[in-house]
Amino acid sequence: MTSSNASGQPLPLRLLGRLCRLAEWLAIVMLLVTAALVLAQVIGRNLFHTGLPVADELARYGGLGMIYLTVPLLLLQNKHVTVDIFIAKLGPRARRVMDIINEALVLLFCVLFLWGGWLFLKRAGRFATPALGMPNTWFYLPALTGLALLTLVALYRAVALLTGQRPEGDAAP
Repeated sequence: MTSSNASGQPLPLRLLGRLCRLAEWLAIVMLLVTAALVLAQVIGRNLFHTGLPVADELARYGGLGMIYLTVPLLLLQNKHVTVDIFIAKLGPRARRVMDIINEALVLLFCVLFLWGGWLFLKRAGRFATPALGMPNTWFYLPALTGLALLTLVALYRAVALLTGQRPEGDAAP
């Protein structure tokens, strides 16, 4: 049995929401740092005729992190991009079946991506990034962390649908 707070959300959902919001804040910090680094690169290149390889590498790291760390929150709140031309024409029962299939496919994608990422990092993790000398394991950590969190969100959504509930953030059909 799961305990609920005043809003009626079960404990696992509250924890998942908090983890997603923490990842969002990390992504916001990465966005601000990335913007500052890109500005520094432009100034360095145009005013001082010098490149900043460290800034370039950190900007790539920030860009990677921003994407993968925000996707779980978007899915949790059902704010991701959807194309529902076909599903909108279905009845409630068929729509529910399609929603379950969709969540199962998202979950499958997450598991395959994490597995492939693990296999990739077993080999690439022995190397470091060129400018910073950062181990590739650390460089790809935001992607793997985001995908692990996305897997938990997709699992929550799939279980909610299978038990007859609407996932948090979903509007009733």
